[in-house]
Amino acid sequence: MTAENPQTIYLKDYQAPAYLVDHVALEFDLHPTATRVRSTLKFRPNPDSSNSEFFLHGENLTFLSAYINGAAVTPIMSDAGLTCNVPDGPFIWQSEVEINPSANTELSGLYMSNGMFCTQCEAEGFRRITYYPDRPDVMAPFDVTVRSELPYALSNGEPMSSDGTTRRWQDPWPKPAYLFALVAGEFQVVSDHFTTASGKPVDLNIYVRDGDQDKCDFALEALKASMAWDERVYGREYDLSVFNIVAVDDFNMGAMENKGLNIFNSSAVLASPETTVDGNFERIEAIIAHEYFHNWTGNRITCRDWFQLSLKEGLTVFRDQQFSADMRGAEVRRIEDVTALRARQFREDSGPLAHPVRPESFVEINNFYTATVYEKGAELIRMLKLLVGDAAYKEALELYFARHDGQACTIEDWLAVFTDVTGQDLRQFKLWYSQAGTPIVRVRDHFADGTYELTLTQVTPPTPGQPNKQPLVIPIALGLLYPDGTEALATELLVLSDAEQSFCFSGLRAAPIPSLLRGFSAPVILQRKTSPAEHLVQLTHDPDLFNRFEASRELGKSALLAMLQTEAAPDDAYCTALLQVMVNEDLDPAFRAMCCTLPSQDEIAKTLTEQGQTPDPVAIDAAFHRLSEHVARQGQDALRALYHAHQLAGPFSPDAASCGARALSALALRLISYVDGGTLAAKQFATATTMSLQLPALGNLNRHAQGSEAISQFYQQWRNERLVIDKWFSLQVSTCPASQAVSVARNLLQHPDFTLKNPNRFRALVGALAMTPAAFHQADGSAYALVVDQLIALDDINPQLCARMTTVFETWRRYDGARQELMRAALCRLAAKPNLSRDTKEMVTRLLDA
Repeated sequence: MTAENPQTIYLKDYQAPAYLVDHVALEFDLHPTATRVRSTLKFRPNPDSSNSEFFLHGENLTFLSAYINGAAVTPIMSDAGLTCNVPDGPFIWQSEVEINPSANTELSGLYMSNGMFCTQCEAEGFRRITYYPDRPDVMAPFDVTVRSELPYALSNGEPMSSDGTTRRWQDPWPKPAYLFALVAGEFQVVSDHFTTASGKPVDLNIYVRDGDQDKCDFALEALKASMAWDERVYGREYDLSVFNIVAVDDFNMGAMENKGLNIFNSSAVLASPETTVDGNFERIEAIIAHEYFHNWTGNRITCRDWFQLSLKEGLTVFRDQQFSADMRGAEVRRIEDVTALRARQFREDSGPLAHPVRPESFVEINNFYTATVYEKGAELIRMLKLLVGDAAYKEALELYFARHDGQACTIEDWLAVFTDVTGQDLRQFKLWYSQAGTPIVRVRDHFADGTYELTLTQVTPPTPGQPNKQPLVIPIALGLLYPDGTEALATELLVLSDAEQSFCFSGLRAAPIPSLLRGFSAPVILQRKTSPAEHLVQLTHDPDLFNRFEASRELGKSALLAMLQTEAAPDDAYCTALLQVMVNEDLDPAFRAMCCTLPSQDEIAKTLTEQGQTPDPVAIDAAFHRLSEHVARQGQDALRALYHAHQLAGPFSPDAASCGARALSALALRLISYVDGGTLAAKQFATATTMSLQLPALGNLNRHAQGSEAISQFYQQWRNERLVIDKWFSLQVSTCPASQAVSVARNLLQHPDFTLKNPNRFRALVGALAMTPAAFHQADGSAYALVVDQLIALDDINPQLCARMTTVFETWRRYDGARQELMRAALCRLAAKPNLSRDTKEMVTRLLDA
């Protein structure tokens, strides 16, 4: 198999492994360019397999020797691994290989990062460490010995012994190879303790580079909160005596849940008031929780094959969303989750990269770590819980843990526990896992003689490979409001399971306004003819904060579309309503900040496309700035009062209330900057003592062409803080005038602090350009060319990151013919790169073939 002729893997072709592993013993002699790995594996034939071929995966390994039951053997080697004749019964396999961690720029397998040895084995990195059946349904306990002169050498499980340069670790819980981890290097260690509900002590350690010791306290508190929450809410207690986290700069993902040794991207663990903004604190808290929760939903119970990836990821995302809702407010967090879902997953569902939550096939599994598998997968769990009820959900989860502990499972196993607990037939619900695309629910309603009739129809548009879709089970949380804002019907759950269904409500004194999909009860697109008057009632009175947010979003879309389509003036009624919400002290400041932020530019482009029009990203950007300035001028006195009222005194805290106050203050500052040209932002920048105040001020200065001196000052202040410099790269491109962004990015590519080898730095600069619509879609195509130039260079270094970054082109058919041609030409240039990686080739092919 080569990148030129990649093999497609199909779910329907799954076969149980021919051999099972009862025990793994690994010995590492670490060396930057010549690490030796010796493995001793206890195999036995799998009685449930019809296959008898002995095959071990292996890539980029220098084979040295192999033995079966102590006798030397000569396997048949290939680029993908090895085969060998083996005994009919149980046997012991031993092999020795040599690998070169320093040459591993792909950051998969064992590699070097700033003098540190590090591993990343999900999904298929373990085969770059030693020969092994590298698939998630082969689970075994691991015993690991590491020899190294470095001060620390860590692996999974419990520390067993240490005699200077030799350290041994033992993980008693069977696990697949993708959960293996090894880290060795010079670290500073920040430690804490946790006592489980049953009284068992657990040592908590975070290993960081020297200089980062003061940035670990928040992560440790988040970890302890996660452990306590999982005991309280899910009854899951930690099962080892130590939990280690290592912060690594060069890491493709946010973090990895390896058993007992979680490896984190530094950006997902390090935090301090001086260097970290509020959004990063929230992200760190959520990622810490996510990786810890994987201990049960991912580690103790894993996925049978990679098609079942959402079994562990969708469930764990849902669990971390529940945790964050408890930590930071359920309604506010729900709005944040849905906003992210729509921005990433809805776009994925509507384009050439659409795929089911459980895909039917893949070429490169790394390309399916997507919003569909993660975030849409979490929405499926949320809907299931809503449909069966809290008590049945809890009982089903208890059964799931009891029945499948230590197993590699499927979506069918997951749904079976709910059927067994509730007796419900979930075959139709299961379609959510196999059908791609976002369902559209169309709404018709009629009121007469005190009776309100609501008719719902559902249709899921065609997606690649799936032209015809079946009706789904869609829970619709509904409330009814009278025109005066009082509630005619408290929240009631409707279940839409047919292509069309009607629901009637009688005894009403007036025609109601439907408050549909409260709490975003299903990941669907609602379509209903509404009036601005209805949205204003919802924005002011709806008891469901999510639908208040929705009303604001719809009013904002209407105002912007009118400006773009008819050259209308900014809508004064909308601006007045926004300002009224902003200053309403009865509402949570965090909610007000979200509710009063304009819809995203990508949303407007998508809406125009749905209406059969071609969006102009530059015109959309201009309309956004014009509307923002109108709001600012209409409410400048109120905005100044709001800004000053939410300046916090006392020590910095990243708690939800403080973050909300700062978010509302930052929104006020952004709008004020349209009126004063950045004067107040300059004052805040000069006096800021925390990054949550300094960075928004700098962004406003840069947006209004006042930032050059401040940009230089910021760099000099923070040039030794690599995560802050990531923000510095990103902010310059994302906040400057769109017409200047390519020039700014081109200059920054030459900056000595920029490198293609660090994923965070690449995303900070190239990703910021690609994710800023007006900058990326400049009519001359210069941004397309710049991004593809960098992807061509990146593919040789880190194909996994390169492939993921190609998704910035997924909406290329949305735009005018000239832009389409420029984007297609850029993609074709990437596709024509000699020796294009399998990862990137799959993504580019899917984009171009759509």
